[in-house]
Amino acid sequence: MKIISWNINGVRAITKKDFFGDFSKMDPDIICFQETKAQDDEVKTALSKITHYHQYYNSAERKGYSGVAVLSKKEPLAVTYDMGVAEHDNEGRVICLEFETFFLVNVYVPNSGQQLERLDYRKTWDDDFRSYLINLKKSKPVILCGDLNVAHRPIDLKNDKANYNKTAGYTQIEIDGMDNLLNAGFVDTYRHFHPDSVAYTYWSYRFKARERNSGWRIDYFLVSEPLLEKIKNVAILSEYYGSDHCPIQLEIEL
Repeated sequence: MKIISWNINGVRAITKKDFFGDFSKMDPDIICFQETKAQDDEVKTALSKITHYHQYYNSAERKGYSGVAVLSKKEPLAVTYDMGVAEHDNEGRVICLEFETFFLVNVYVPNSGQQLERLDYRKTWDDDFRSYLINLKKSKPVILCGDLNVAHRPIDLKNDKANYNKTAGYTQIEIDGMDNLLNAGFVDTYRHFHPDSVAYTYWSYRFKARERNSGWRIDYFLVSEPLLEKIKNVAILSEYYGSDHCPIQLEIEL
């Protein structure tokens, strides 16, 4: 099974680029999108050329903001939206697909803000989301993918010292949130198989960041530990453009 995760930074924008050709080349069994920036009907219209997938959308109440979607060749047993915590459930950030042997969770974790104005909220989110995942994991193994909006270690961003505790995505609170998730029985699959690889998934549109490869690794596949032995490959697909993030890929025998 090939699963792809991609923060597309606006479904209506990316589908005007090379998206459909890229989608055909990637040929995923399941693809998880973050930051669709559209309402459900707008996402459906934008993706209407893709006909052989079951499609699920979760959009924010606020228009043009956040939003996630999942497309799956195989129909899941069940689909749930959000994590069941009222404080978090109006921004279209979580979709969970249940299959026979696992849960797949697609997430777009809140950004802490340019002035770190949402950092306190982010800490609450991280705690509640971890509890949600731990609860799922009690009944079946979990694959979590998406934009987690955190660079976990200095190797995961170009300028670690300049950004530490100053920039959203690399504060100690956010790093602790990721540590807590890994300590709860999840594994960062890319880092597990590529412990020393310097590779990024996000580059700012400013300062020719992608051209200079001045980026961050903030998009992840995490799996609960029993799934680790089933993984065949984890890759960062930096050859695909169209967003300020590139897709990431997990191949797993399930």
